[in-house]
Amino acid sequence: MTDHLSRYQERDWEVVDYRLYQEPRSELWFRGPEPAALAPGGYVVCLGAAQTFGCFCERPYPALLEEELGMPVVNLGYGGAGPRFFARHPELLTLINGAALVVVQVMSARSEDNSRFASGGLELLTDRATGERVSAANAYASLLAEGDARLTALPRAVRKGVRIVKGAPEVRRVLAQTRRNWIDSYRVLFDGITAPTVLLWMSRRRPGLHRTDRARWWWQRYDDVNAMFGDYPQLVNRSMVSAIRPLADGYVDCTTRRGSPQPLFSRFTGERVAVDFGRDREDLAEQRSENAYYPSPEMHEDAAHALAEPLRRMLARASAPRSRPNPREVA
Repeated sequence: MTDHLSRYQERDWEVVDYRLYQEPRSELWFRGPEPAALAPGGYVVCLGAAQTFGCFCERPYPALLEEELGMPVVNLGYGGAGPRFFARHPELLTLINGAALVVVQVMSARSEDNSRFASGGLELLTDRATGERVSAANAYASLLAEGDARLTALPRAVRKGVRIVKGAPEVRRVLAQTRRNWIDSYRVLFDGITAPTVLLWMSRRRPGLHRTDRARWWWQRYDDVNAMFGDYPQLVNRSMVSAIRPLADGYVDCTTRRGSPQPLFSRFTGERVAVDFGRDREDLAEQRSENAYYPSPEMHEDAAHALAEPLRRMLARASAPRSRPNPREVA
């Protein structure tokens, strides 16, 4: 099966060259430059979605970490990926488990399976009933519309309140399945990784909040698909992060919105440029002269800064020689 490859290179060519290369075991395409020969235990792996890949960013946090740590850092960011995507690609484990450390991003839950949609771990979903393949936003918008149709017998004012606060039972059931499966996918992923791991939260919001750190709590809404998803990582709340944190050897929280939204400039002329998002996905066709979704270059700098010292400590512990016991003390 050929996995969906986001056409970031075609879409963003005016702004940045991602220097894509094909990883030989999985035959998946990742952001370059292609790593040279990697000595076992002599490199770091960062795996995640578009945020790790570094859309519209010349030097994403894996590249910055390579400079900070003085060792190769392999960027395994893949557009639209969730934990299930990496769990179903065990051919990557040779590369991953050969690393001294593995940084695992907290990825979106909209790229997860449930009884209604099959994801394959990617954000393009297949409706199990019709076989139609659509974006997660369109898939869940249809689900919300079906739920709304079942509320037509209610008075209008009551119906509006139910749509916002409670939602249809089928919508709540699918969301609960999605979140449980997301946690299970992370368990499978971490079970396969033998190298030390660090879980990275990289977002404009904190895990317990729905949208930005200006909000006070997570409020699950059901009246609009974007409001229901929340900011990246979509559908992920505090209890989900708490469930997977113990699976990793370390945890780093990088909550930042520095430099966002990011104005986009041509790397050829230096002038402000509009990017046609439809060159990646037809359903996203829109000209945009700023990046308001993916982490800005400054946010990548913040992530690298937050990760650098914890990774140094873990690398130092891993490389420290074990002291031999004193024979007399053993006796």
